[in-house]
Amino acid sequence: MPKMKTKRALAKRVHRTGSGQLKRGHAYVSHRAPYKTHKQKRNLRKPALISKSDFKRIKMLIQD
Repeated sequence: MPKMKTKRALAKRVHRTGSGQLKRGHAYVSHRAPYKTHKQKRNLRKPALISKSDFKRIKMLIQD
């Protein structure tokens, strides 16, 4: 059986950290900025880690 191909769309959106976790960007950043508070926009700029339950599902798709 051939190897699974990497899902390139997902691989471009997540990055592996030094400890092996997956880092992702936040949603709700790209538009409608005037309606968001400064605090909300500042926190959305920071990367987030993928949760443990999602990590199990996603690691099969990126295969790196």
